[in-house]
Amino acid sequence: MADIEREAMEYDVVIVGAGPAGLSAAIRLKQLDADLNVVVLEKGSEVGAHILSGAVLDPVGLDALIPDWKEKGAPLNVPVREDNFYMLGEAGKLRVPNFPMPPLMSNHGNYIVSMGNVCRWMAEQAEALGVEIFPGMSCSELVYGDNGEVKGVVAGVFGLEPDGSYGPNTEPGMELHGKYVFLSEGVRGSLSKEVIAKYDLAKGKEPQKYGLGMKEIWEIDPEKHREGTVTHTMGWPLGKNAGGGSFIYHLENNQVYVGFVVHLNYENPHLFPYMEFQRFKHHPMVAELLKGGKRVAYGARAISEGGFQSMPKMVAPGVALLGCSVGMVNVPRIKGNHNAMLSGKAAAEAAHAALKAGRASDELSDYETEVRTGAIGKDLWKVRNVKPMWSKRGLLASLTLGGMDMWANTFGLSPLGTMGHGKSDAEATGEAKKFKAIDYPKPDGKLSFDRLTNVAFSFTNHEESQPAHLKLKDDSVPVSVNLPKYAGPSARYCPAGVYEFVQEEGKDAKFVINFQNCVHCKTCDIKDPSQNINWTVPQGGDGPNYPNM
Repeated sequence: MADIEREAMEYDVVIVGAGPAGLSAAIRLKQLDADLNVVVLEKGSEVGAHILSGAVLDPVGLDALIPDWKEKGAPLNVPVREDNFYMLGEAGKLRVPNFPMPPLMSNHGNYIVSMGNVCRWMAEQAEALGVEIFPGMSCSELVYGDNGEVKGVVAGVFGLEPDGSYGPNTEPGMELHGKYVFLSEGVRGSLSKEVIAKYDLAKGKEPQKYGLGMKEIWEIDPEKHREGTVTHTMGWPLGKNAGGGSFIYHLENNQVYVGFVVHLNYENPHLFPYMEFQRFKHHPMVAELLKGGKRVAYGARAISEGGFQSMPKMVAPGVALLGCSVGMVNVPRIKGNHNAMLSGKAAAEAAHAALKAGRASDELSDYETEVRTGAIGKDLWKVRNVKPMWSKRGLLASLTLGGMDMWANTFGLSPLGTMGHGKSDAEATGEAKKFKAIDYPKPDGKLSFDRLTNVAFSFTNHEESQPAHLKLKDDSVPVSVNLPKYAGPSARYCPAGVYEFVQEEGKDAKFVINFQNCVHCKTCDIKDPSQNINWTVPQGGDGPNYPNM
């Protein structure tokens, strides 16, 4: 709101988001010039509170940024000791041997980590260098300069009236101006969306593709625990209904990460990703592992899966997009944190060079060049056809032809060229009348749980008097279009039970948004077939409070 008077603070670089990309950028900037004024703004209640990732970390990004990370106590404590791949049927499994897989699929030299804890450690390194980090500060608006460049952000707005207006108890926040602004908001960030649209950064690119990743932490029987074991599965229960698969990572302290990814380009609007995850845990292999254990945490987030051909232009006047704001996940490896770190480092180096040359608020084209032609681009180029092949030809083709294509690209060959993705995930959603409803078993409360019970284990909290941060472009669309045409898919694709259709006898259905449950995964913003939901930031500090995700 341009007519609101706010205090302004001036920095050399303003960074939105204390994830691996933003913190890497902050650290590298201060390594290059200790006198630079760098600030990181984080919407979570603390650094790491909104970080959710698998995660098996390739340390190449840390190696480049902080070569002595081991001596400095980085929380990379569990090296991968064993890789397992399985194709699942409803009652059985088939082990996929490791030897035919391209070398990039090996996890040798990688670590099972909590990325939340890695980011907390990185924040300590950044603060030791003089970086200012402000958690609990949602960045709700961009500030533009006189020439149309991004000049800064508005952060720290609290106490809005329920209708979104400013009232007597509203804190209007402040403007933080930078010679450059880095957006490292993660997948489908609200400010990144605005920048991509304003400067038409996605022009000529394939649509970004996404998956929904859901994850639980379990404490299991010590006799079943195999520290350092990494297991991935494909097949059941998704079958032909959707692409995706699972991960099971054994970390320390008899804990395992149990996760499930559903590609969001599924057609059947009756699909219920969360319940697919819960059903997966009843497979004999998984149920036996978890039997006698207890779930201690839950969370969910969207994953960018479009790869090389979906990365938008990542710079505009005064601003650069980092990490998952661009989409740097290597899909077959299920890894993006290493590329996020490398992107932060590259953006910092480009900004430092520009500032040293007396430039400000221009386009950091050197950053874009480094991402596309350097280590990140080479990592993503080799696997660029796996996702579109899986989407268009199915799991078997992606395993066979995709594997062959990855092998060929390892040697610099490109037999398939670069395949396109086609439709966006929202456009891929089919009409309900063309598909059968799916009958999901009721959660048993031991291995599987209903959504609201699980959301309690994400430790999510939103101050209830604030306006809902989930905005409808047209209030009538959920009931008039999405319910009759698509069977109300928001009631299913949300992994936190935010959306529901309430039907009372003799009355029209009512669409209810329980924004207090939101775990900030952004799936609604991505998958809504009418593209009618706009995810924006709630006030700072609200949302999930992940302990060790």
